Amino acid sequence: MGREFDMHSETRRGRRRLLLAALGGALVIPAAAAGKLLLPTPRQPAGPFYPVEIPLDDDNDLTWVQQRDQRARGQITDLEGRLLDVNARPLADVRIEIWQCDAQGRYRHPRERGGTPLDPNVQGHGHTRTDETGAYRFRTIRPVPYPGRTPHIHVAVFPPGEAPFVTQLYVRHEPRNAEDFLFRRVPSESRDRVTAEFVPAPAAGVDFQARFDIVLGATPAG
Repeated sequence: MGREFDMHSETRRGRRRLLLAALGGALVIPAAAAGKLLLPTPRQPAGPFYPVEIPLDDDNDLTWVQQRDQRARGQITDLEGRLLDVNARPLADVRIEIWQCDAQGRYRHPRERGGTPLDPNVQGHGHTRTDETGAYRFRTIRPVPYPGRTPHIHVAVFPPGEAPFVTQLYVRHEPRNAEDFLFRRVPSESRDRVTAEFVPAPAAGVDFQARFDIVLGATPAG
């Protein structure tokens, strides 16, 4: 995919044994007994703004940059979910990355030519690894639109020994989705699998909470 998205080197560097932790009870056993598989998350393109260089401060909190004293502008959001295979088994110790524009609609990328200043308190890109239950978590901002695109967050998963899986996460019920050329590439019956509810959550100390489960399996590119 070019220099902007050369994930294969990361896959080789980070290659580890994939741990398939067994889930007890309700999620795995009924699915297996019924012979039903989970529907995979649709693939989407990476877009042009995957970082040329991964920032030194590259944890799972994109709202706070080391050696800065303010949080990012925007609506602070806790994004969490689980990484599963189509048999509902959790995929443990797998790297997940996200990247997105700041609250002004600017990406941290040399080819990005927006007219507003970058927010210096936005990390722009972050990563984490799934735990033994397949769970992951990020703190970021609620995505905003930028010219030509509806609000979205880019997501990449790095299964060991495989090519990265890439998709985009959209805000459920966002009116701009209907006009977005990449969102419209997703079949209408599959769009729920690339959207998430951003639920107001002031009691949690953030503005919003969102849940996005990712299911890996054979699915055509968008």
